[in-house]
Amino acid sequence: MSLLDDVAERDGWRCWVCDEPVDPDESVNDPRGPSVDSRTTDRKAKVAERLAHRGCNSRKGAVKVVIAWPDRLYVVEPAPLIAVADRLARKGGREMVGRCPTRKDAQEAADWLVDRFSRLLPGVPVTAGIEAGGGQFLVVLATGRR
Repeated sequence: MSLLDDVAERDGWRCWVCDEPVDPDESVNDPRGPSVDSRTTDRKAKVAERLAHRGCNSRKGAVKVVIAWPDRLYVVEPAPLIAVADRLARKGGREMVGRCPTRKDAQEAADWLVDRFSRLLPGVPVTAGIEAGGGQFLVVLATGRR
């Protein structure tokens, strides 16, 4: 098996940048084709290579990667998820990632975050909690490490 196949199988054939499926039969020269992204230069990182669409990989070389929050979620002051992922992977602990006007909105955001982080930080168990306060609901991500 090639490095591409190994990385793609581990990542479930999903692009780590846009979280969309990657077609294994698409040409590696096509923007929607598979590529291996060396996401980090940190030698201590658990996952140094990730699967990305060729176009996502090329674009991220020119600009800082931003993991977009879905428009369907109602989150005030959403945290930049790449920075959150880096801190949680490095230090563990807890981090507040956004505020929501209702518990339902917070639960939808929490559910999406746990699913997204399962692919963004494979091997790092991330949970989401909701804390009420000041007439709003805070969404907090946490790992078992502190």
